[in-house]
Amino acid sequence: MKGLVFAILGGGFITLQGVANSRISQDVGTWQTATITQLTGFLMAFLILVVAGGRGSWQELKKVQPLYLIGGTFGAIVVFSNVTAIHFIGVTLTVSAMLIAQLGMTVMIDRNGWFNLKKQKIKLPQLLGITMMVAGVMILGM
Repeated sequence: MKGLVFAILGGGFITLQGVANSRISQDVGTWQTATITQLTGFLMAFLILVVAGGRGSWQELKKVQPLYLIGGTFGAIVVFSNVTAIHFIGVTLTVSAMLIAQLGMTVMIDRNGWFNLKKQKIKLPQLLGITMMVAGVMILGM
């Protein structure tokens, strides 16, 4: 149940962030917006870490494969792409297309076992669900 609550919160805040970033970028520019977003995100995460603490230790960081340490760069691309898409196609279609892209990427990760994850078989119900979502986005875009 907790996982679902956090997923819903995350989805809602991604949308709010996209709209806020789109508005900010109209005044200062898209890459400036991405920079502001990443900086304020870092500061908030650091504040939560300091106040609430966290499990793990900084010494364990050296065990992380270097490839995984570039995850933050993905965030910059997400912000830039999200802001740019909202300007061109609006919030609803942007979020819908992003969800499909996320699902497509997760299917590839699961099928291929990328990032040292256990390979998962993609079954007919999942394929039908993704197909229905793509059809829904196509209808939204009309």
